[in-house]
Amino acid sequence: MGLAASIGLVVVHEAVFAIRSRTPATLFGKGQTEQAGQAIAANDVQVVVVDAKLTPVQQRNLETTWKCKVIDRTGLILDIFGARARTREGSLQVELAHLEYQRSRLVRSWTHLERQRGGFGFLGGPGETQIEADRRLIGDRITRLKLELEDVRRTRGLHRGARKRVPCPVVALVGYTNAGKSTLFNAITGAAVMAEDQLFATLDPTMRGLALPSGRNIIISDTVGFISDLPTELVAAFRATLEEVAEADIILHVRDIAHPDSAAQRADVLAVLNGLVKDGTLDETWQERCIEVLNKADLLGGIANVPLRDDTGIAVSALTGEGLPALLSAIDRRLAEQLITLICDIPVADGAKLAWLYRHGEVMVRHDGEEMVHVEVRMNEADRARFERL
Repeated sequence: MGLAASIGLVVVHEAVFAIRSRTPATLFGKGQTEQAGQAIAANDVQVVVVDAKLTPVQQRNLETTWKCKVIDRTGLILDIFGARARTREGSLQVELAHLEYQRSRLVRSWTHLERQRGGFGFLGGPGETQIEADRRLIGDRITRLKLELEDVRRTRGLHRGARKRVPCPVVALVGYTNAGKSTLFNAITGAAVMAEDQLFATLDPTMRGLALPSGRNIIISDTVGFISDLPTELVAAFRATLEEVAEADIILHVRDIAHPDSAAQRADVLAVLNGLVKDGTLDETWQERCIEVLNKADLLGGIANVPLRDDTGIAVSALTGEGLPALLSAIDRRLAEQLITLICDIPVADGAKLAWLYRHGEVMVRHDGEEMVHVEVRMNEADRARFERL
C-alpha cells in the first residue's frame, strides 16, 4: 500500500490471497480471480496493483478478465522512479530499466492485430511483424542508453580518481527507502536535499563536504533507497549509482528503527548489498567499514529508548538532531582506525612540509627542537606516499 500511495493512487480495496501454486494463465486460482473481480466491479476500480511479478500473459489475461489496467510490483516501482527522476543520469537509469521491463511485454500491445494468422514461409502475421519491429527499436534504444550510462560510469570513475589524488574519505548513506537518509544527510551537512515522507524520494546521488570534530574533512554521499524484492532491472540500471557505495571508505546503513518491520528491512538491504558482492561491484569486507545508524529515535521517545542489538549501532534522530554528535564521533573513530602513524623529524626552516602535514594529517605529537621538529602524524596510506614524494 505504501508503494501505491506514494505515486498518488487512492487504495479503495485490499485483499490477500494464499496461493498454493501459481496458475500459469492468471497467477491466481479461478475462485480468487472471480472474487477479486467482484470487488473491482463494486468499487469501480481503475487500476489494480498485484504485489508480485506477473508474466506478460498473466497481466494481459487479468486485464481482460477484470476490465481495467493491471500492473505488477515491478511496473509500479518503475512508475514511481519515473516520477522521481530529476537529473539526466536518473532519467537514463529509469528509462533503461523501463525498456528492459517493457521489451518482454510487447505481446500485450498488439492483441488487436492478427497474431494468430500464419504468413507465407517464414513470414508471420502483421502483428508479429509489428512486434519484431518494436523489439528492434527498443533494442537499439537500450544499446544507446547503456552506452550513455557507461559514459556516466566513466565520468564517475574520473571524479573518484580526482578525489583520490586529493584524498578525502567518502561516507555513503545506504538503507531501506524512507528510512530518513536524506533528512540525516541534510541534518549533518546543512544541505537542502529533498526529504519527503515518501518512498524513493531520492534517486540521484548527492555529495557534500563536511568537517568532522577532529577537523578531518570528508565527503558524504546520499544514495537511492532499497526495497524488498528489488527488481533486477533496477539493480542493473542503477549500477553507476551503487558504485559510489562500493568506493566509500565508510558505509552508514540507516534504519528506520521505529518501523514495525525494521528487522525485515535490514535483512532486505543486506541481501541487496551481498548481491553486489556476488557480481563483483562490492568487496567482501564491506561490513567491516559499515556503521548501523538507528534513525527516527524521536518516534520512540528518544535515543535512550532505542534497543541496541549487542550494543552495536548508533541511535539518532535526524529530525531533532539527538545523537548526531555521537554519530560524527563514531565516523571519526572508524576513519582513524584506517590511518597509519608517521613519525618524522623536519628541519625547523622547512615550514612548508610541516604545514603540509597539518593540512593532510592529524598531528598527535610535536616536539620543537633547536634544529628539528619531531612530529607523529596520523594519515592514510595515500597521503603518506605523497608526503614521501615531496
